[in-house]
Amino acid sequence: MKRRSFIKTTAAAGAAATTAPAIWSEAKAQARNETLLLVTESPPNSMDIHGVGTNRPAYEVSWNCYDRLITYGVKKDANGNDHYDYTKLQPELATEWDLKPNSVTFKLRKDAKFHDGTPITAKDVKWSFDRAVTVGGFPTFQMKAGSLEKPEQFVAVDDNTFRVDFVRADKLTMPDIGVPVPVIMNSGLCKKNATATDPWAMEWCKNNLAAGGAYKVERWQPGQEVVFARNDDWKNGPLPKVRRVIQRIIPSAGNRRALLERGDADISFDLPSKDFAELKTSPKLTVIGTPIENAMMYLGMNVNQKPFDNVKVRQAVAWAIPYQQIMDSVMFGQALPLFGGADNKFKGAYWPQKDGYKTDIAKAKALMAEAGYPAGFETTLSFDLGLASTNEPLTILIQESLGQIGIKASINKIPGANWRGELLKKNMPMITNAFGGWLNYPEYFFYWCYHGQNAVFNTMGYKNPTMDALIDKARFTTGPEYEAAVKGFIDIAFEEVPRVPIFQPLLNVAMQKNVTGYRYWFHRQLDYRQLVKG
Repeated sequence: MKRRSFIKTTAAAGAAATTAPAIWSEAKAQARNETLLLVTESPPNSMDIHGVGTNRPAYEVSWNCYDRLITYGVKKDANGNDHYDYTKLQPELATEWDLKPNSVTFKLRKDAKFHDGTPITAKDVKWSFDRAVTVGGFPTFQMKAGSLEKPEQFVAVDDNTFRVDFVRADKLTMPDIGVPVPVIMNSGLCKKNATATDPWAMEWCKNNLAAGGAYKVERWQPGQEVVFARNDDWKNGPLPKVRRVIQRIIPSAGNRRALLERGDADISFDLPSKDFAELKTSPKLTVIGTPIENAMMYLGMNVNQKPFDNVKVRQAVAWAIPYQQIMDSVMFGQALPLFGGADNKFKGAYWPQKDGYKTDIAKAKALMAEAGYPAGFETTLSFDLGLASTNEPLTILIQESLGQIGIKASINKIPGANWRGELLKKNMPMITNAFGGWLNYPEYFFYWCYHGQNAVFNTMGYKNPTMDALIDKARFTTGPEYEAAVKGFIDIAFEEVPRVPIFQPLLNVAMQKNVTGYRYWFHRQLDYRQLVKG
Protein backbone atom coordinates (compact mmCIF):
# COMPACT_ATOMS: atom_id res chain seq x y z
CA MET A 1 0.00 0.00 0.00
CA LYS A 2 1.28 3.46 -0.89
CA ARG A 3 2.35 5.80 1.89
CA ARG A 4 0.59 9.13 2.00
CA SER A 5 0.32 12.32 3.98
CA PHE A 6 -2.77 12.84 6.14
CA ILE A 7 -5.01 15.81 5.52
CA LYS A 8 -5.09 18.41 8.25
CA THR A 9 -8.26 18.50 10.22
CA THR A 10 -9.48 21.73 8.68
CA ALA A 11 -11.68 20.56 5.85
CA ALA A 12 -12.24 24.20 4.92
CA ALA A 13 -8.72 24.30 3.61
CA GLY A 14 -9.48 21.32 1.43
CA ALA A 15 -12.62 22.97 0.16
CA ALA A 16 -10.73 26.09 -0.83
CA ALA A 17 -7.84 24.32 -2.48
CA THR A 18 -7.64 24.30 -6.25
CA THR A 19 -6.15 20.83 -6.18
CA ALA A 20 -7.15 17.94 -3.94
CA PRO A 21 -5.30 17.87 -0.61
CA ALA A 22 -3.19 14.90 0.40
CA ILE A 23 -4.59 12.75 3.15
CA TRP A 24 -2.21 10.30 4.86
CA SER A 25 1.16 10.63 6.65
CA GLU A 26 3.78 7.88 6.73
CA ALA A 27 3.33 7.60 10.49
CA LYS A 28 -0.29 6.62 9.97
CA ALA A 29 0.16 4.25 7.05
CA GLN A 30 -0.41 1.18 9.19
CA ALA A 31 -3.47 2.70 10.85
CA ARG A 32 -5.00 3.24 7.44
CA ASN A 33 -5.56 -0.50 7.10
CA GLU A 34 -8.19 -0.22 9.84
CA THR A 35 -9.45 3.26 8.95
CA LEU A 36 -11.97 4.16 6.27
CA LEU A 37 -11.99 7.67 4.83
CA LEU A 38 -15.32 8.73 3.37
CA VAL A 39 -15.46 12.02 1.46
CA THR A 40 -18.87 13.61 1.08
CA GLU A 41 -20.54 16.81 -0.04
CA SER A 42 -23.05 17.52 2.70
CA PRO A 43 -22.54 17.21 6.48
CA PRO A 44 -24.96 15.86 9.10
CA ASN A 45 -26.75 18.64 10.94
CA SER A 46 -27.71 16.61 14.03
CA MET A 47 -26.92 13.51 16.07
CA ASP A 48 -30.65 12.90 16.68
CA ILE A 49 -32.78 11.32 13.98
CA HIS A 50 -35.91 12.43 15.88
CA GLY A 51 -34.93 16.10 15.68
CA VAL A 52 -36.85 18.70 13.69
CA GLY A 53 -35.14 19.28 10.35
CA THR A 54 -32.64 16.43 10.74
CA ASN A 55 -31.12 15.87 7.30
CA ARG A 56 -30.33 12.66 5.46
CA PRO A 57 -26.57 12.64 6.19
CA ALA A 58 -27.57 12.51 9.87
CA TYR A 59 -29.36 9.22 9.18
CA GLU A 60 -25.94 7.70 8.54
CA VAL A 61 -24.78 8.74 12.00
CA SER A 62 -27.91 7.28 13.56
CA TRP A 63 -27.81 4.03 11.57
CA ASN A 64 -24.25 3.20 12.59
CA CYS A 65 -24.33 4.48 16.18
CA TYR A 66 -27.75 3.36 17.39
CA ASP A 67 -29.41 -0.06 17.42
CA ARG A 68 -32.94 -1.03 16.50
CA LEU A 69 -34.83 -4.09 17.69
CA ILE A 70 -34.64 -5.76 14.27
CA THR A 71 -32.94 -5.26 10.95
CA TYR A 72 -33.18 -6.64 7.42
CA GLY A 73 -31.52 -9.56 5.71
CA VAL A 74 -29.33 -9.44 2.61
CA LYS A 75 -29.66 -10.74 -0.94
CA LYS A 76 -27.74 -10.34 -4.19
CA ASP A 77 -29.03 -7.95 -6.83
CA ALA A 78 -29.00 -8.66 -10.58
CA ASN A 79 -25.32 -7.67 -10.75
CA GLY A 80 -24.25 -9.83 -7.81
CA ASN A 81 -23.91 -6.94 -5.35
CA ASP A 82 -25.22 -7.02 -1.78
CA HIS A 83 -28.68 -5.53 -1.44
CA TYR A 84 -30.83 -5.42 1.68
CA ASP A 85 -33.81 -7.80 1.56
CA TYR A 86 -37.05 -6.24 2.77
CA THR A 87 -38.75 -9.66 2.81
CA LYS A 88 -36.45 -10.90 5.60
CA LEU A 89 -36.37 -9.48 9.11
CA GLN A 90 -33.46 -10.42 11.35
CA PRO A 91 -32.46 -9.85 15.01
CA GLU A 92 -30.48 -6.84 16.15
CA LEU A 93 -31.09 -5.81 19.76
CA ALA A 94 -33.88 -8.41 19.93
CA THR A 95 -32.83 -12.06 19.81
CA GLU A 96 -36.30 -13.34 18.88
CA TRP A 97 -39.93 -12.30 18.69
CA ASP A 98 -43.36 -13.86 18.98
CA LEU A 99 -45.74 -12.38 16.41
CA LYS A 100 -49.44 -12.78 17.18
CA PRO A 101 -52.55 -11.25 15.52
CA ASN A 102 -52.83 -8.50 18.12
CA SER A 103 -49.26 -8.02 19.33
CA VAL A 104 -45.58 -8.83 18.95
CA THR A 105 -43.29 -9.63 21.90
CA PHE A 106 -39.52 -9.17 21.65
CA LYS A 107 -36.82 -10.80 23.78
CA LEU A 108 -33.80 -8.52 24.23
CA ARG A 109 -30.14 -9.50 24.41
CA LYS A 110 -29.14 -9.73 28.05
CA ASP A 111 -25.53 -8.64 27.49
CA ALA A 112 -26.25 -5.50 25.43
CA LYS A 113 -25.00 -2.19 26.83
CA PHE A 114 -25.02 1.46 25.87
CA HIS A 115 -21.77 3.21 25.09
CA ASP A 116 -21.44 4.37 28.71
CA GLY A 117 -21.74 0.78 29.98
CA THR A 118 -25.36 1.00 31.15
CA PRO A 119 -27.32 -2.21 30.42
CA ILE A 120 -30.02 -1.84 27.75
CA THR A 121 -33.44 -2.80 29.12
CA ALA A 122 -37.01 -2.88 27.88
CA LYS A 123 -37.61 0.39 29.77
CA ASP A 124 -35.16 2.08 27.39
CA VAL A 125 -36.99 0.57 24.42
CA LYS A 126 -40.35 1.80 25.66
CA TRP A 127 -39.00 5.30 26.39
CA SER A 128 -37.48 5.44 22.91
CA PHE A 129 -40.67 4.31 21.17
CA ASP A 130 -42.72 6.68 23.32
CA ARG A 131 -40.40 9.51 22.25
CA ALA A 132 -40.67 8.66 18.57
CA VAL A 133 -44.50 8.69 18.53
CA THR A 134 -44.74 11.84 20.67
CA VAL A 135 -42.23 14.42 19.41
CA GLY A 136 -44.12 15.07 16.17
CA GLY A 137 -42.87 15.75 12.67
CA PHE A 138 -41.01 13.16 10.64
CA PRO A 139 -40.35 10.52 13.32
CA THR A 140 -43.95 10.46 14.50
CA PHE A 141 -45.29 10.20 10.94
CA GLN A 142 -42.75 7.46 10.21
CA MET A 143 -43.95 5.44 13.19
CA LYS A 144 -47.56 6.06 12.21
CA ALA A 145 -46.82 4.65 8.74
CA GLY A 146 -46.61 1.27 10.49
CA SER A 147 -49.55 1.93 12.83
CA LEU A 148 -47.22 2.66 15.75
CA GLU A 149 -49.14 5.61 17.09
CA LYS A 150 -49.31 6.01 20.87
CA PRO A 151 -47.31 5.20 24.02
CA GLU A 152 -50.04 2.91 25.32
CA GLN A 153 -49.08 0.40 22.61
CA PHE A 154 -45.61 -0.14 24.08
CA VAL A 155 -45.13 -2.31 27.17
CA ALA A 156 -41.94 -3.12 29.12
CA VAL A 157 -42.96 -6.56 30.39
CA ASP A 158 -39.69 -7.06 32.28
CA ASP A 159 -36.06 -5.97 31.81
CA ASN A 160 -35.58 -8.18 28.77
CA THR A 161 -39.09 -8.38 27.32
CA PHE A 162 -40.82 -5.67 25.27
CA ARG A 163 -44.28 -5.89 23.71
CA VAL A 164 -46.04 -3.87 21.01
CA ASP A 165 -49.83 -4.03 21.03
CA PHE A 166 -51.36 -3.44 17.60
CA VAL A 167 -54.08 -0.85 17.00
CA ARG A 168 -54.96 -2.55 13.70
CA ALA A 169 -53.68 -5.19 11.31
CA ASP A 170 -51.00 -3.49 9.22
CA LYS A 171 -48.53 -5.27 6.91
CA LEU A 172 -46.04 -2.43 7.46
CA THR A 173 -45.84 -2.65 11.26
CA MET A 174 -42.99 -5.14 11.48
CA PRO A 175 -40.95 -3.67 8.59
CA ASP A 176 -41.36 -0.22 10.13
CA ILE A 177 -39.67 -1.36 13.35
CA GLY A 178 -36.51 -1.99 11.29
CA VAL A 179 -36.16 1.45 9.66
CA PRO A 180 -33.78 4.11 11.05
CA VAL A 181 -36.33 5.96 13.22
CA PRO A 182 -37.16 3.53 16.10
CA VAL A 183 -33.66 3.66 17.58
CA ILE A 184 -33.04 2.49 21.13
CA MET A 185 -31.84 5.39 23.28
CA ASN A 186 -30.24 5.50 26.72
CA SER A 187 -33.30 6.79 28.57
CA GLY A 188 -31.43 7.46 31.82
CA LEU A 189 -28.82 9.59 30.09
CA CYS A 190 -31.47 11.48 28.14
CA LYS A 191 -33.54 12.14 31.25
CA LYS A 192 -30.48 13.60 32.99
CA ASN A 193 -30.24 16.13 30.18
CA ALA A 194 -33.95 16.85 29.84
CA THR A 195 -35.70 19.94 31.18
CA ALA A 196 -39.24 20.86 32.11
CA THR A 197 -39.66 22.53 28.72
CA ASP A 198 -37.72 19.81 26.86
CA PRO A 199 -38.78 16.49 28.43
CA TRP A 200 -37.35 14.43 25.56
CA ALA A 201 -33.92 16.12 25.70
CA MET A 202 -34.19 17.23 22.08
CA GLU A 203 -31.67 20.03 22.45
CA TRP A 204 -29.07 17.87 24.17
CA CYS A 205 -29.48 14.94 21.79
CA LYS A 206 -28.98 17.17 18.77
CA ASN A 207 -25.30 17.41 19.68
CA ASN A 208 -24.76 14.25 21.74
CA LEU A 209 -25.32 10.51 21.40
CA ALA A 210 -27.29 8.37 23.87
CA ALA A 211 -26.54 5.22 21.94
CA GLY A 212 -25.26 1.67 22.15
CA GLY A 213 -24.60 0.80 18.51
CA ALA A 214 -21.60 -0.52 16.61
CA TYR A 215 -19.84 2.86 16.41
CA LYS A 216 -19.28 5.81 18.71
CA VAL A 217 -18.72 9.40 17.62
CA GLU A 218 -15.17 10.19 18.65
CA ARG A 219 -15.19 13.72 17.28
CA TRP A 220 -17.72 15.91 15.48
CA GLN A 221 -16.73 19.21 13.90
CA PRO A 222 -19.98 20.48 12.34
CA GLY A 223 -19.57 21.21 8.66
CA GLN A 224 -16.11 19.63 8.56
CA GLU A 225 -15.92 16.03 9.72
CA VAL A 226 -17.27 13.27 11.90
CA VAL A 227 -14.89 10.65 13.28
CA PHE A 228 -16.38 7.31 14.29
CA ALA A 229 -14.64 4.71 16.48
CA ARG A 230 -15.77 1.09 16.66
CA ASN A 231 -17.59 0.09 19.84
CA ASP A 232 -15.59 -3.00 20.77
CA ASP A 233 -18.24 -3.99 23.33
CA TRP A 234 -21.05 -4.16 20.74
CA LYS A 235 -23.01 -7.41 21.06
CA ASN A 236 -25.86 -6.94 18.60
CA GLY A 237 -24.13 -8.30 15.51
CA PRO A 238 -20.72 -9.40 14.19
CA LEU A 239 -18.04 -6.94 15.30
CA PRO A 240 -17.22 -4.64 12.34
CA LYS A 241 -13.85 -5.08 10.65
CA VAL A 242 -13.24 -1.34 10.25
CA ARG A 243 -12.08 0.21 13.53
CA ARG A 244 -12.34 3.86 12.54
CA VAL A 245 -14.36 5.82 9.99
CA ILE A 246 -13.63 9.42 9.08
CA GLN A 247 -16.43 11.21 7.29
CA ARG A 248 -14.75 14.26 5.77
CA ILE A 249 -16.78 17.08 4.22
CA ILE A 250 -15.18 18.16 0.93
CA PRO A 251 -17.58 20.58 -0.84
CA SER A 252 -15.69 20.50 -4.15
CA ALA A 253 -16.75 17.57 -6.32
CA GLY A 254 -13.49 17.88 -8.24
CA ASN A 255 -11.50 17.48 -5.04
CA ARG A 256 -13.56 14.46 -3.96
CA ARG A 257 -12.96 12.78 -7.30
CA ALA A 258 -9.24 13.56 -7.25
CA LEU A 259 -8.90 12.12 -3.76
CA LEU A 260 -10.53 8.89 -4.91
CA GLU A 261 -8.50 8.61 -8.09
CA ARG A 262 -5.26 9.25 -6.25
CA GLY A 263 -6.13 6.61 -3.66
CA ASP A 264 -6.19 9.06 -0.76
CA ALA A 265 -9.91 8.60 -0.03
CA ASP A 266 -11.61 5.22 0.24
CA ILE A 267 -15.23 5.80 -0.70
CA SER A 268 -17.74 8.45 -1.82
CA PHE A 269 -21.41 8.66 -2.76
CA ASP A 270 -21.54 12.34 -3.57
CA LEU A 271 -20.11 12.86 -7.04
CA PRO A 272 -21.78 14.24 -10.16
CA SER A 273 -23.25 11.62 -12.47
CA LYS A 274 -20.70 12.50 -15.15
CA ASP A 275 -17.90 11.55 -12.77
CA PHE A 276 -19.49 8.22 -11.89
CA ALA A 277 -20.03 7.46 -15.58
CA GLU A 278 -16.34 8.13 -16.27
CA LEU A 279 -15.00 6.39 -13.14
CA LYS A 280 -16.69 3.12 -14.15
CA THR A 281 -13.81 2.62 -16.57
CA SER A 282 -11.14 3.19 -13.92
CA PRO A 283 -9.06 0.07 -13.16
CA LYS A 284 -8.34 1.44 -9.65
CA LEU A 285 -11.93 1.84 -8.46
CA THR A 286 -15.11 -0.15 -7.99
CA VAL A 287 -18.27 1.75 -8.94
CA ILE A 288 -21.68 0.32 -8.05
CA GLY A 289 -24.94 1.90 -9.19
CA THR A 290 -28.25 0.70 -7.74
CA PRO A 291 -31.69 2.04 -8.75
CA ILE A 292 -33.14 3.62 -5.62
CA GLU A 293 -36.36 1.79 -4.85
CA ASN A 294 -39.57 3.76 -4.47
CA ALA A 295 -37.72 7.00 -5.24
CA MET A 296 -37.72 9.87 -7.68
CA MET A 297 -36.28 13.26 -8.47
CA TYR A 298 -39.19 15.59 -9.00
CA LEU A 299 -40.25 19.17 -9.57
CA GLY A 300 -42.78 20.13 -6.92
CA MET A 301 -45.26 23.01 -7.07
CA ASN A 302 -46.99 24.49 -4.03
CA VAL A 303 -50.67 24.03 -4.82
CA ASN A 304 -51.66 26.50 -2.09
CA GLN A 305 -49.97 29.39 -3.87
CA LYS A 306 -51.07 31.04 -7.09
CA PRO A 307 -50.64 30.22 -9.90
CA PHE A 308 -49.81 26.64 -8.94
CA ASP A 309 -53.29 26.15 -7.50
CA ASN A 310 -54.33 25.90 -11.17
CA VAL A 311 -53.99 22.34 -12.49
CA LYS A 312 -53.48 23.59 -16.05
CA VAL A 313 -50.45 25.59 -14.94
CA ARG A 314 -49.02 22.50 -13.31
CA GLN A 315 -49.68 20.46 -16.43
CA ALA A 316 -48.03 23.17 -18.53
CA VAL A 317 -44.92 22.94 -16.38
CA ALA A 318 -44.95 19.16 -16.78
CA TRP A 319 -44.96 19.52 -20.56
CA ALA A 320 -42.18 22.13 -20.48
CA ILE A 321 -39.51 20.28 -18.51
CA PRO A 322 -36.46 19.38 -20.67
CA TYR A 323 -36.46 15.73 -19.61
CA GLN A 324 -34.07 14.20 -22.11
CA GLN A 325 -31.66 17.10 -21.84
CA ILE A 326 -31.54 16.51 -18.08
CA MET A 327 -30.90 12.81 -18.61
CA ASP A 328 -28.11 13.49 -21.10
CA SER A 329 -26.27 16.51 -19.70
CA VAL A 330 -26.98 16.25 -15.95
CA MET A 331 -27.36 12.53 -15.26
CA PHE A 332 -25.22 11.09 -18.09
CA GLY A 333 -27.38 7.99 -18.13
CA GLN A 334 -27.03 7.42 -14.36
CA ALA A 335 -30.80 7.39 -13.79
CA LEU A 336 -33.98 5.76 -15.12
CA PRO A 337 -36.45 8.02 -17.00
CA LEU A 338 -39.90 8.55 -15.49
CA PHE A 339 -41.31 10.44 -18.49
CA GLY A 340 -42.43 9.57 -22.01
CA GLY A 341 -44.73 6.67 -21.19
CA ALA A 342 -47.66 5.69 -23.39
CA ASP A 343 -50.10 7.82 -21.38
CA ASN A 344 -50.81 9.29 -17.96
CA LYS A 345 -52.40 6.12 -16.67
CA PHE A 346 -51.60 3.39 -14.14
CA LYS A 347 -49.24 0.73 -15.51
CA GLY A 348 -49.11 -1.71 -12.59
CA ALA A 349 -49.07 -1.92 -8.80
CA TYR A 350 -45.51 -0.66 -8.46
CA TRP A 351 -43.81 2.71 -8.01
CA PRO A 352 -42.24 4.71 -9.51
CA GLN A 353 -43.46 4.32 -13.07
CA LYS A 354 -43.40 6.38 -16.25
CA ASP A 355 -46.06 9.00 -16.84
CA GLY A 356 -47.06 10.27 -20.29
CA TYR A 357 -45.42 13.69 -20.10
CA LYS A 358 -42.56 14.67 -22.38
CA THR A 359 -41.13 17.99 -23.57
CA ASP A 360 -43.76 19.72 -25.72
CA ILE A 361 -43.39 23.50 -25.56
CA ALA A 362 -46.36 24.15 -27.86
CA LYS A 363 -48.71 22.11 -25.67
CA ALA A 364 -47.30 23.82 -22.57
CA LYS A 365 -47.94 27.29 -24.05
CA ALA A 366 -51.51 26.32 -24.95
CA LEU A 367 -52.18 25.16 -21.38
CA MET A 368 -50.70 28.39 -20.00
CA ALA A 369 -53.13 30.35 -22.16
CA GLU A 370 -56.06 28.18 -21.06
CA ALA A 371 -55.06 28.78 -17.45
CA GLY A 372 -55.17 32.54 -17.97
CA TYR A 373 -51.40 33.12 -18.05
CA PRO A 374 -50.56 33.58 -21.73
CA ALA A 375 -47.75 36.00 -20.84
CA GLY A 376 -46.46 33.80 -18.05
CA PHE A 377 -45.50 34.88 -14.51
CA GLU A 378 -42.56 35.17 -12.13
CA THR A 379 -41.73 32.64 -9.44
CA THR A 380 -38.86 31.11 -7.45
CA LEU A 381 -37.29 27.70 -7.98
CA SER A 382 -35.46 26.41 -4.88
CA PHE A 383 -33.01 23.56 -4.41
CA ASP A 384 -30.80 21.89 -1.79
CA LEU A 385 -27.29 23.30 -2.08
CA GLY A 386 -26.02 20.27 -0.16
CA LEU A 387 -26.58 18.24 -3.34
CA ALA A 388 -25.58 21.00 -5.73
CA SER A 389 -23.67 18.74 -8.10
CA THR A 390 -26.99 17.43 -9.42
CA ASN A 391 -29.46 20.10 -8.36
CA GLU A 392 -27.71 23.15 -9.77
CA PRO A 393 -27.37 22.09 -13.43
CA LEU A 394 -30.83 20.51 -13.27
CA THR A 395 -32.51 23.70 -12.04
CA ILE A 396 -30.66 25.81 -14.62
CA LEU A 397 -32.02 23.63 -17.43
CA ILE A 398 -35.54 23.80 -15.99
CA GLN A 399 -35.24 27.58 -15.58
CA GLU A 400 -34.25 27.97 -19.25
CA SER A 401 -37.06 25.72 -20.48
CA LEU A 402 -39.74 27.39 -18.34
CA GLY A 403 -38.61 30.69 -19.80
CA GLN A 404 -39.85 29.47 -23.18
CA ILE A 405 -43.43 29.44 -21.89
CA GLY A 406 -43.15 32.78 -20.09
CA ILE A 407 -42.32 31.54 -16.59
CA LYS A 408 -39.46 33.58 -15.16
CA ALA A 409 -38.05 31.48 -12.34
CA SER A 410 -35.32 32.90 -10.14
CA ILE A 411 -33.15 30.22 -8.54
CA ASN A 412 -32.93 30.03 -4.75
CA LYS A 413 -30.01 28.05 -3.32
CA ILE A 414 -30.63 26.78 0.22
CA PRO A 415 -27.75 25.41 2.35
CA GLY A 416 -28.02 21.67 2.89
CA ALA A 417 -28.15 21.99 6.69
CA ASN A 418 -31.26 24.18 6.35
CA TRP A 419 -33.03 22.36 3.50
CA ARG A 420 -35.20 20.00 5.54
CA GLY A 421 -36.34 22.82 7.79
CA GLU A 422 -37.30 24.97 4.81
CA LEU A 423 -39.24 22.08 3.27
CA LEU A 424 -41.29 21.75 6.45
CA LYS A 425 -42.37 25.38 6.20
CA LYS A 426 -44.03 24.65 2.83
CA ASN A 427 -43.73 28.21 1.63
CA MET A 428 -41.47 27.68 -1.39
CA PRO A 429 -43.51 27.99 -4.61
CA MET A 430 -41.42 25.57 -6.69
CA ILE A 431 -38.69 23.09 -5.75
CA THR A 432 -36.56 20.33 -7.15
CA ASN A 433 -36.09 17.53 -4.67
CA ALA A 434 -35.45 13.81 -4.39
CA PHE A 435 -37.56 11.57 -2.18
CA GLY A 436 -37.33 7.84 -1.59
CA GLY A 437 -39.77 5.77 0.42
CA TRP A 438 -37.98 3.45 2.84
CA LEU A 439 -40.55 0.66 2.56
CA ASN A 440 -40.94 -0.49 -1.03
CA TYR A 441 -44.72 -0.17 -1.45
CA PRO A 442 -46.55 2.38 -3.67
CA GLU A 443 -48.97 3.32 -0.89
CA TYR A 444 -46.04 4.01 1.43
CA PHE A 445 -44.62 6.59 -1.00
CA PHE A 446 -48.05 8.16 -1.49
CA TYR A 447 -48.74 8.21 2.25
CA TRP A 448 -45.67 10.39 2.68
CA CYS A 449 -45.91 12.53 -0.43
CA TYR A 450 -49.57 12.95 -1.39
CA HIS A 451 -51.71 12.31 1.69
CA GLY A 452 -53.45 15.47 2.87
CA GLN A 453 -52.92 14.63 6.55
CA ASN A 454 -49.17 14.26 6.16
CA ALA A 455 -47.34 17.33 7.38
CA VAL A 456 -43.84 16.23 6.39
CA PHE A 457 -42.94 15.23 2.82
CA ASN A 458 -46.15 16.35 1.14
CA THR A 459 -44.00 19.29 0.12
CA MET A 460 -46.62 20.61 -2.32
CA GLY A 461 -49.34 21.00 0.34
CA TYR A 462 -51.57 18.83 -1.83
CA LYS A 463 -54.95 17.75 -0.43
CA ASN A 464 -57.47 15.53 -2.18
CA PRO A 465 -59.96 13.52 -0.06
CA THR A 466 -60.40 10.98 -2.85
CA MET A 467 -56.65 10.44 -3.03
CA ASP A 468 -56.43 10.12 0.78
CA ALA A 469 -59.17 7.47 0.87
CA LEU A 470 -57.44 5.42 -1.85
CA ILE A 471 -54.08 5.60 -0.05
CA ASP A 472 -55.67 4.53 3.23
CA LYS A 473 -57.49 1.67 1.53
CA ALA A 474 -54.30 0.38 -0.12
CA ARG A 475 -52.45 0.44 3.20
CA PHE A 476 -54.86 -1.99 4.83
CA THR A 477 -56.11 -4.25 2.05
CA THR A 478 -54.84 -6.87 -0.41
CA GLY A 479 -55.84 -8.55 -3.67
CA PRO A 480 -57.98 -6.89 -6.36
CA GLU A 481 -59.12 -4.14 -3.98
CA TYR A 482 -55.50 -3.24 -3.33
CA GLU A 483 -54.65 -2.96 -7.03
CA ALA A 484 -57.77 -0.90 -7.71
CA ALA A 485 -56.79 1.55 -4.95
CA VAL A 486 -53.22 1.86 -6.28
CA LYS A 487 -54.55 2.44 -9.79
CA GLY A 488 -56.82 5.15 -8.47
CA PHE A 489 -54.19 7.20 -6.68
CA ILE A 490 -51.58 6.87 -9.44
CA ASP A 491 -54.07 8.07 -12.08
CA ILE A 492 -54.94 11.07 -9.92
CA ALA A 493 -51.27 11.89 -9.33
CA PHE A 494 -50.53 11.93 -13.06
CA GLU A 495 -53.59 14.05 -13.83
CA GLU A 496 -53.31 16.54 -10.97
CA VAL A 497 -49.48 16.59 -11.17
CA PRO A 498 -48.61 18.53 -7.98
CA ARG A 499 -45.15 17.01 -8.38
CA VAL A 500 -43.64 16.16 -11.75
CA PRO A 501 -41.56 12.97 -11.76
CA ILE A 502 -38.32 13.43 -13.71
CA PHE A 503 -36.18 10.36 -13.11
CA GLN A 504 -35.55 7.48 -10.74
CA PRO A 505 -32.02 8.06 -9.43
CA LEU A 506 -29.28 5.53 -9.00
CA LEU A 507 -27.41 5.34 -5.74
CA ASN A 508 -23.85 5.42 -7.05
CA VAL A 509 -20.86 4.69 -4.88
CA ALA A 510 -17.18 4.69 -5.87
CA MET A 511 -14.62 2.93 -3.70
CA GLN A 512 -11.09 1.63 -3.77
CA LYS A 513 -10.68 -1.94 -5.01
CA ASN A 514 -9.57 -3.08 -1.55
CA VAL A 515 -12.87 -1.98 0.01
CA THR A 516 -15.48 -4.74 -0.02
CA GLY A 517 -18.74 -5.55 1.75
CA TYR A 518 -20.73 -2.57 0.46
CA ARG A 519 -24.47 -3.10 0.84
CA TYR A 520 -27.27 -1.04 -0.72
CA TRP A 521 -29.78 0.20 1.86
CA PHE A 522 -33.16 1.83 1.35
CA HIS A 523 -32.13 4.84 3.45
CA ARG A 524 -29.40 5.63 0.88
CA GLN A 525 -26.67 5.99 3.48
CA LEU A 526 -23.53 3.98 4.15
CA ASP A 527 -23.55 1.07 6.60
CA TYR A 528 -20.02 0.79 8.01
CA ARG A 529 -20.68 -2.51 9.78
CA GLN A 530 -20.29 -4.78 6.73
CA LEU A 531 -17.35 -2.97 5.16
CA VAL A 532 -13.95 -4.61 4.95
CA LYS A 533 -10.69 -2.97 3.95
CA GLY A 534 -8.16 -5.43 2.61
